[in-house]
Amino acid sequence: MKRLMIPAFAAVALFAAVTAMLWSHSTKLSAGTAAMPSLQELHTVAGVKKLPNQEIEDQSLIFPSIAKR
Repeated sequence: MKRLMIPAFAAVALFAAVTAMLWSHSTKLSAGTAAMPSLQELHTVAGVKKLPNQEIEDQSLIFPSIAKR
């Protein structure tokens, strides 16, 4: 009986430690995502509409998207 008690106690302690660690990690993650501003708010704050338009080169011939064999 004593032989089983020590591993059982260790297993319960390990389970409690893992549960506490995962719980604290999940609450920090949800609190951080709730405070995240929307993309529209970020664009407004950064003044994206004030930036000049950019010309973008078409490099599809230089870097093809599908590799030919």
